[in-house]
Amino acid sequence: MASEDKTRSKKSKSKSNARYAPTAPAADIHGARELPAVLVEGYSLQLRGEEGFLGDQASQTAFRELLERWRRRHRRKGKKDPLGERHSKELAKGTLDAALKEGKASEATDVVHAAIEEFAEALAEVIQSFLSQPSWKGVERIVIGGGFPESDVGERAVLQAAAILQEMKVPVELARICHEPDDGGLLGWLHLTPPELLEHYDAILALDIGGTNVRCGIVKTRRKRARDLSKAKVVRREKWRHADDGPNRRALVARLAEMLEEQVRYCKKKGIRLAPFVGIGCPGLIRKDGSIARGAQNMPGDWTSEHFHLPTALAKKIPTIRGVPTMVLMHNDAVVQGLSELPFMRDVKRWAVLTIGTGLGNASYSNIESSKNSKDS
Repeated sequence: MASEDKTRSKKSKSKSNARYAPTAPAADIHGARELPAVLVEGYSLQLRGEEGFLGDQASQTAFRELLERWRRRHRRKGKKDPLGERHSKELAKGTLDAALKEGKASEATDVVHAAIEEFAEALAEVIQSFLSQPSWKGVERIVIGGGFPESDVGERAVLQAAAILQEMKVPVELARICHEPDDGGLLGWLHLTPPELLEHYDAILALDIGGTNVRCGIVKTRRKRARDLSKAKVVRREKWRHADDGPNRRALVARLAEMLEEQVRYCKKKGIRLAPFVGIGCPGLIRKDGSIARGAQNMPGDWTSEHFHLPTALAKKIPTIRGVPTMVLMHNDAVVQGLSELPFMRDVKRWAVLTIGTGLGNASYSNIESSKNSKDS
């Protein structure tokens, strides 16, 4: 990857006065592991325990299942369910958060607290298992992202997991992602975009595809404010809860293209110099050719099929942006979300990310540059 970056840098010097045309992407650019400032040591690890994959025990889905078990125990005692008749997986986050905010102890509060405590123990055990893996050796800080920690329930579960790890004398710090969870999976693409594009354009397009939601946004580099991209901002974002619509794979791709086209039109209207680039983050292990090896089981249809290649499918629907051929790259969604924290992780050598959503995403990193870098250098 390093030699490819040097080649692109040399080619970037020959550009037209009207518009810069990027070099064609190399065949192995998807799922990049060696970046200028950081190495992606590992991602999408699937560790097995006695009851299946460990990650399945610390996902938002797992929390809802734990909560449902506690509610069943409550009902077996002949008591009325304090959270109503709807299944736990259908309860809004606000409903659960409201149970915690009640001014006095209640049965609803007790049930939610019990689920939080059990989930926190499971999360601490999963983290301890990850830290025993070679690619996580020496990790000093773990950033927690995904949709779960943005709720009061999720935040309490993470804080309790941190306390459990401290009591177990596990030397690792847990931290919340700096950005809004919906933005992290888009902002991280700036660190995977060819550098010459960032120099010649104001913004890029990014997609964050999860098992429940799709986020599509315009990410402005704002390099004049901070060369390290720490001031980058998602200036426009659309969110689609595709799990509610249940689209097949073809319909999902068509909708993704529509979302991107809408953002292109917005940039044209507002005079934003949009780069001919689309970054796609999605679950799973991404091969160098942009296909998915495994881990996309929560997505509609067979995403690991040899007949399906999402970057190519979207490039065909959006062949050019501002008259320049569109470069479409794909990487693991947890890797991308973790990279959004890169400017704020310069004080440690080894760090990692866990994204708690429909599933549990994971990635670990090693910084290459000195930890004393200035944000504006």
